[in-house]
Amino acid sequence: MIDWRRSYCGEAPGAGDWLSRWNGDPVLIALLVAALVAAVRLPAGRRAFGIAGVATLAVAFVSPLCALSVALFGARAVHHLLLIGIAAPLLAIAWPPKLRIGVAFALPLSTAILWAWHVPALYDAALGHVGLYWLMQASLLVSGWLFWAAVRRAAPMEAVAGIAGGAVQMGFLGALLTFAPRPLYATHLSSTLAFGIGPLGDQQLAGLIMWVPGMAPYAIAAAWVAARRWRAMDAQVAA
Repeated sequence: MIDWRRSYCGEAPGAGDWLSRWNGDPVLIALLVAALVAAVRLPAGRRAFGIAGVATLAVAFVSPLCALSVALFGARAVHHLLLIGIAAPLLAIAWPPKLRIGVAFALPLSTAILWAWHVPALYDAALGHVGLYWLMQASLLVSGWLFWAAVRRAAPMEAVAGIAGGAVQMGFLGALLTFAPRPLYATHLSSTLAFGIGPLGDQQLAGLIMWVPGMAPYAIAAAWVAARRWRAMDAQVAA
């Protein structure tokens, strides 16, 4: 029987044992293998994106990062960026949703879900309850998948507006965490000490991760939109 009232990734590891804390959950591994098989069967133009997306999910949930994110909020920030900024856009290319959703809907949806799960009470509850943990992960991934799919299908100006909006909300959330005067998350009040960092320093690191590296997916997407627009202009001139 599943003990729902626990952290999915187990107890917070120490600095000396976190690298050995791989997640061997058979249900999770079976789902990832099934997803990998489905990715391999995709058309050639989408296959590599599907395989890379599934591999990113494996890093997030099977590697020791899963356990480390129980101890360090900074590791949790990396974990969320893997879902939102890497896995979600890759999966949006590999498996685009059949329902066409505009940026004007997808951006507020993904923003609301990301910010909601960073409300301290909800965040702490999710890390202490398996069901809420997976609700957090699934909602972040699905809303990110819808957002990046909407950006990919949008006209250049709409896509740029969506990318800018996503970057702003991510950066603003990172700034709030970086400059918060006290630790906000009870889950990490004592779990960071084994790594030689206090909870406030860990929270500031998490904010900086969201604020600086967290901008990279949006910058890459903006470059892709610009390149796409440039090719379209070249084609018009050539015609």
